Amino acid sequence: MKRIPAAIVISLALAGLLALTPEAARAQSAGPAPQQVTLFELVLRDGSRMYGEIEREDDTEVIFRTRGGTVMTVKRTDILSLRRRTGVLAGQEFQRADPNTTRLFFGPTGKSLEKGQSYVGVYEVLLPFVQVGVTDRFSIGAGTPLIFGAGSNHPFWITPKLQIVNTGSTQAAVGVLQGFSGDSSAGIAYVVGTHGTALGSFSAGAGLAYESDGGRAGVVMAGGQRQVRQGLAVISENYLWKGGNGIVSLGVRFFGERLSADLGLAAPIGGGFIIFPVVNFVYLFER
Repeated sequence: MKRIPAAIVISLALAGLLALTPEAARAQSAGPAPQQVTLFELVLRDGSRMYGEIEREDDTEVIFRTRGGTVMTVKRTDILSLRRRTGVLAGQEFQRADPNTTRLFFGPTGKSLEKGQSYVGVYEVLLPFVQVGVTDRFSIGAGTPLIFGAGSNHPFWITPKLQIVNTGSTQAAVGVLQGFSGDSSAGIAYVVGTHGTALGSFSAGAGLAYESDGGRAGVVMAGGQRQVRQGLAVISENYLWKGGNGIVSLGVRFFGERLSADLGLAAPIGGGFIIFPVVNFVYLFER
């Protein structure tokens, strides 16, 4: 089967990613662009949920101004949670941002979990994992396959990650995906940068893959995320390594307050034409 040139595939993927960025969306939109905002989310014990700003607070009550301008005094005993939330303001409607912007389908972005945040999930139904925010810049996680060959050493991996830059619109991080299986080990040490807003962002990274027997190889990544409406984002994640080989992928993420589901398709660059599904589920915990 005829091989698809890697340069053509990556160029098309990058062109699609540029169309996902907020700048491109503003250029194509005739109306006012949605704005990224950070508001307080007030959830009461009766289930009511409001977004706005804290006017004043003390040990017993909070004076809260909603987006509509209503000022209310709420007793702390009636409050279930009061947290900052980043999202998109479309007109007067506040739309919560994707809660899983620290990763694309599989690979990390430059964004970081906050201290006290963590998520558990499963890649491709059979690869469970967890990641915990130790500080606002450092997180660590681990995972292992649910099913592996009988009589074989059961593999597992760890994923330390440190954010080194955060300007608000641009973030950068370094980290390692380190796998172990019996006496053997392999991993990827990487650096990744992300630029954009809660509405959409572009990520690019480079890594060095290595093995315990001394093997080394470089890999580059380009990907992006674009929220198209409340609870729905488009995602692409693409890799290229030695010999012009790699993987391209495109799909969607459905997300709620804490739970997200990724559904996509991925295909290798080079060799035969094969498409395989991407199916991930992740749940975010907050302290």
